[in-house]
Amino acid sequence: MTRWWLDRLERGSPLLLDGATGTEVERRGGRSELPLWSARALVTDPELVGAIHADYVAAGAELLTANSFRTQRRTLARAGLGERTEELTTLAVELARRAASRAAHAVAVLGSAPPLEDCFRPDLVPDDAALDREHAEHAAHLAAAGVDAVLVETMNSIREARAALRAARAAGLPALLGFVCWDGPRLLSGEALSEALAAVHELEPALVAVNCLPPSNVAACLPVLAASGLPFGVYPNLGPPQGTEGRRAEQASPDELAGRADAWLAAGARLVGGCCGTTPAHVARLAQAMRS
Repeated sequence: MTRWWLDRLERGSPLLLDGATGTEVERRGGRSELPLWSARALVTDPELVGAIHADYVAAGAELLTANSFRTQRRTLARAGLGERTEELTTLAVELARRAASRAAHAVAVLGSAPPLEDCFRPDLVPDDAALDREHAEHAAHLAAAGVDAVLVETMNSIREARAALRAARAAGLPALLGFVCWDGPRLLSGEALSEALAAVHELEPALVAVNCLPPSNVAACLPVLAASGLPFGVYPNLGPPQGTEGRRAEQASPDELAGRADAWLAAGARLVGGCCGTTPAHVARLAQAMRS
């Protein structure tokens, strides 16, 4: 496990996260529909996943997200693959680690830990016992596979964010945390972002962020993130995966995203990257903007 990226956060030197996996699988002709989303490619075409990771590394990404977004037992069970949860989580990390090991620059591997149910449906968040049990299992699998940290992402409620952070801590891993906010600085649950950040502060996330939100909503969240006293970051959504009609998304070219990221970095963001709809071209342009 490497911690150089934690030193960077403490010094205030921004880090570059990678971009989307699920929509990138689709863009390259693969399948990532529900219930498995990008995890389907671990079963059908792991080489494609590895190629996507390699392209993000070549673009300049310093934090690479393993394709464990939907390798939790609950989701895999819906496709009859529940007993393969540890196997597929391990494969996801191995594919990312392989790409990271071939990089000409330092690259850390993050294990994705999303909501157990639909990222956009806070009404489906399970009870506390299920949250604790299932996030603990996923975090333990990520730790055993050798991630450098857990990326607790697209959290739509305080309750589940806290459970996932507790699981990461119990597994001995640092964690980065992303909340999804579509309309102003408010989670999809209706809870204020400021309340969410205060509620997780004691669990000591290495960084807090907003992710999978439209780029136009980032500005409303920046002052709240900055006021948290924690390192913060942004990685927005430019287009949802297939089968998620009606979700908010805004298109942006690589140049347009980099232009917006300049303002986020000026506001103090210590991490930028991309969520659904972003590509290696977006990450390469972000890398160029960060260098300049």
